[in-house]
Amino acid sequence: MTRPKSADPVKLIVAVLWSDAPALELALVRLEERWGRIDFSGGDHSFDATHYYDGEMGSELRRRIVSFGRLVPPESIREAKLICNEIEDTVAAGGGRKVNLDIGYIDHNKVVLASAKYAGQKIHLGDGIYADMIARYRDGKYRPFEWTFPDFRDGRYDTELGKIRADYLEQLRSLRRGDD
Repeated sequence: MTRPKSADPVKLIVAVLWSDAPALELALVRLEERWGRIDFSGGDHSFDATHYYDGEMGSELRRRIVSFGRLVPPESIREAKLICNEIEDTVAAGGGRKVNLDIGYIDHNKVVLASAKYAGQKIHLGDGIYADMIARYRDGKYRPFEWTFPDFRDGRYDTELGKIRADYLEQLRSLRRGDD
């Protein structure tokens, strides 16, 4: 019989969708207050693969991927999503969000985002939060699935996700060596 073991810690990421620069900066401060220093901040990519959020957030949306220096247990994404929902509410104005925080994690095999929206491939974690595996690492990069968000599917974040993965693997090796 195989005995359960603790899962390796993972690297938290947030795909921040934003329409208002001051709201973005406030959200990033709130994220760092909760999870510590942001150790990677990607470029601001045009969010043009869908118009899903235009009615609430406007049409000139941008997306930025950030990650944090501290590794966390993978099961912590349920609580992390609930906290991100609270942060979204604190920076909302005029009846709509100014930021959308898609939090999740990277490990050496996959990218998982937390979601409050049900879909057939998602796994319920409790409190109405689901885990959504949006990519699997194979042949040198994270490969999307047919349900993956269009902007993650088109490859615009591949270099950034690869950099975050490399940082994560180095952190994991350091942790296993017992480095401080």
